[in-house]
Amino acid sequence: MKKNQHVVPTNTGWGVRGAGNTKLTSTHDTKASATQAARQIAQNQKSEMVVHGQNGRIQSSNSYGNDPCPPIDSK
Repeated sequence: MKKNQHVVPTNTGWGVRGAGNTKLTSTHDTKASATQAARQIAQNQKSEMVVHGQNGRIQSSNSYGNDPCPPIDSK
C-alpha cells in the first residue's frame, strides 16, 4: 500500500513515519539519515517524501510516484 513518508522531529532525533501511522517506521540520530531512509521507502512504494523542520512545518517534498505530466518526446 502506498503511503507518503514523513521525516519528522522526535524527542531524541528524527523519525520516519508513514502517512496516517501513529508509530514511527524508523528512528535516526540525524535528519540526513532519516531523509535517506524515507527516500528509499518512498522510491520503493512510488509515493511522496515530505520533510518537516524542527518546528514541524513542511520544509520540502519530493514525489517518487508516476509522473502525471511526463515530458513530451520531441522526435
